[in-house]
Amino acid sequence: MKNCSHCHLQYPESALKKYIDNGKELYFCCNGCEGVYFLLKESGLDGFYDKLGDNAISPPMSIRNHSLDSFDTLAFAEKYISTKDGLCEVCLILENIHCAACIWLNEKILNAQEGIYEVSINYTNNKARIVFDCSVIKLSRIIELIQSIGYDAYAYDPYIQEIKSKKERKNYYISMVIAIFCTMNIMWIAVAQYSGYFLGMGRDMKDVLNFVSFVLATPVLFYTGRVFFKGAYFGIKNGTFGMDMLVCVGATLTYIYSIYASLSKVGESYFESVAMIITIVFVGKFLEVKSKKNAGDALDKLNSTIPSNVIVLEGENRICKTPQEVKVGDRIEILPGESLALDGILESKEALLDTKAINGESLPSVFLQGKEIFSGYVNTNKSFIYKVCRPFADSLMTRLIRLMEECIAHKPRIQNLANSLSQYFSKIVLGIAMATFLGWYYWIDGTFEHSLMIAISVIVISCPCALALATPIATIVGITEAYKKSLIFKEASFLETMAKADVVLLDKTGTITSGKPEVIEMQKFEEFDKGLLCSFVSASSHPISQSVKKFLGEAKGVINDFAQISSMGIEATSGSKRLLGGNLEYLKMHNVDVSAIDKVGEDMIFAYSVDGKLSALFLLRDTLKKDTKQFINKLKNKGLEIRLLSGDRTEVVTCIAKEAGISNFDHSLMPEDKAKIVDQYHHQGKVVIMVGDGINDALALSKSDIGISMGSGSDIALASSDVVVLDDTLTSLGSAFDIATLTYKTIKQNIFLSVIYNLLMIPLAVLGFIIPLFAALSMSLSSLLVVGNSFRIRK
Repeated sequence: MKNCSHCHLQYPESALKKYIDNGKELYFCCNGCEGVYFLLKESGLDGFYDKLGDNAISPPMSIRNHSLDSFDTLAFAEKYISTKDGLCEVCLILENIHCAACIWLNEKILNAQEGIYEVSINYTNNKARIVFDCSVIKLSRIIELIQSIGYDAYAYDPYIQEIKSKKERKNYYISMVIAIFCTMNIMWIAVAQYSGYFLGMGRDMKDVLNFVSFVLATPVLFYTGRVFFKGAYFGIKNGTFGMDMLVCVGATLTYIYSIYASLSKVGESYFESVAMIITIVFVGKFLEVKSKKNAGDALDKLNSTIPSNVIVLEGENRICKTPQEVKVGDRIEILPGESLALDGILESKEALLDTKAINGESLPSVFLQGKEIFSGYVNTNKSFIYKVCRPFADSLMTRLIRLMEECIAHKPRIQNLANSLSQYFSKIVLGIAMATFLGWYYWIDGTFEHSLMIAISVIVISCPCALALATPIATIVGITEAYKKSLIFKEASFLETMAKADVVLLDKTGTITSGKPEVIEMQKFEEFDKGLLCSFVSASSHPISQSVKKFLGEAKGVINDFAQISSMGIEATSGSKRLLGGNLEYLKMHNVDVSAIDKVGEDMIFAYSVDGKLSALFLLRDTLKKDTKQFINKLKNKGLEIRLLSGDRTEVVTCIAKEAGISNFDHSLMPEDKAKIVDQYHHQGKVVIMVGDGINDALALSKSDIGISMGSGSDIALASSDVVVLDDTLTSLGSAFDIATLTYKTIKQNIFLSVIYNLLMIPLAVLGFIIPLFAALSMSLSSLLVVGNSFRIRK
């Protein structure tokens, strides 16, 4: 057997086309592989094979017979192609993508074509974003290029993708319904068969029941169970033996023997065991597949936060350009409400920016002239101008997206204990069964039927049903109980990983705190009208003003000439009264005596004066959630290392950490800093859990072993996480740790029970003390034991 030099699939040497290239022997299974191989070599892209390694790919398909002109029609363009500054942008879904090498190859081939300006492919969902000049290269030519190297592409359409997703879910539902229906009916027949074994039953009736059992078990094995056969095939192809192999071996051999027993009228049939193995394991597999997230959607949402156009100032002209076209040194104008697409240096006197997307700080921050500002910041006040200091590809938000793509694509998944054990289990059982058959046939009994019955008894009694159920049943119960506690685990394996955690990293704002400033104290210096003050602060949308409004209650009074001064305060008139509110510097600017105010420490303040006299002072703070301290104590009792990570300033983080009882904390962190801390723990071999709620946490959430998002967090954080706390409480999050620990403990108990069962029962079967009927009953009993132990999680 030889490998094709391009696709790496194995064929008999006689079936391959041999080619000598500079003394090197090359083999090709078809003209397509030969053509692609030399195309890559001539293009200088033969590094593809180094990246491909030992992986095999599909041979190139022949170019479709039908025309690709439909991709160049006006109707297609209106639906799928967007135009920006003379360039076209289209999103395609690539087919036949197998690994990162395939992504690399497609990007290299397309980027090398004249007229294509940008190609980015998301490995998580094979979605390619292509920016091209339609006057230089047509979309049909791009599709043709993709097909020429062995892949295919079609337009990305969310509606079509949803239809395909629904179709896949429908196929799973149909398979599960068929399996459950057949298994329920076949079990009733099994009851009749077992009763007949003890009470006596005619041969004709046995044959009828066996035939009906055969009819019911066959679709369960070959229709519902096809997913396991497919998994087992690829497992054998890659030299591994996992749970799919165990299920297939046990079910198929039991099925074959049952047919033999029914036709030869020797022994008993065990079709009910076949149906039960496939059905129960398939239900577990279905629930796990259903819970998986589409990480590609998270990146799409994050990309959408970057503006597609910016205003560049060139002399007196204001020119609209894409961020990719902007050069270092260009001056950009940002209007109120707009998000920054590139990093730069502020040229205007000041700017009030919402930095929550980057550092998670709850309140807008003031940036003065000469300060560096980053992509992802949002202008909350008047327009300003800044100078670009680095290209779009190197801006903070672009780097954040790129790092997320990398870590999502390579995110580790811990194999469960049963899968590790199954690498050897099936080989050992098959070896024991074969040795048992040969031993009985040649040295003990000499009867083929009896020897085969004993060998099958070994296989049936050691059937991996209990072992296969050890993990999925426990995790299904665990996930169900978690949902009752307002917790969503997006994959069952996350329960196990969470139970093995060493470190818990906590974001501050919105995670252990409420995320909104609250009035904790009011100091009164003069009598004032609370209703009038409430009307005054109601005119401002600033978070501090809104918190004061919430504290005061009902608004009463007429406000005139309202004005808000950026990052300083507010002012207005009411009749003959002049009202001022804001920070102490603002009141001092208007000659208000604030000497009566003591030191306020790290608290936020709102000072209020009427006609130049200080009337009241409000102290505000982002307070801890009511269940924070109990949650921290629970983690400490579990022996977990706790670390608080925040982008907020030193004083605020220190105060919150001290109040929560957290001794290890960091402040003034950027998103990349949080991700680096996760990497540091990984280098120490520790399992890391990150809990956050904002875009600034998305990278750390993706890099950690388990990312947990609070339910009120941003869409990006929720999409990047593995666990979601729907009710936004730390009490529920604490329950997640309890459920994960108990589930993992139950999994280990289940595996132990199934292993002990096999160690006790296999020797008895080898010695011929157990017939297949009792082997099947015993196997069912071991499965029920595992299921019953798993349901203890509910308590």
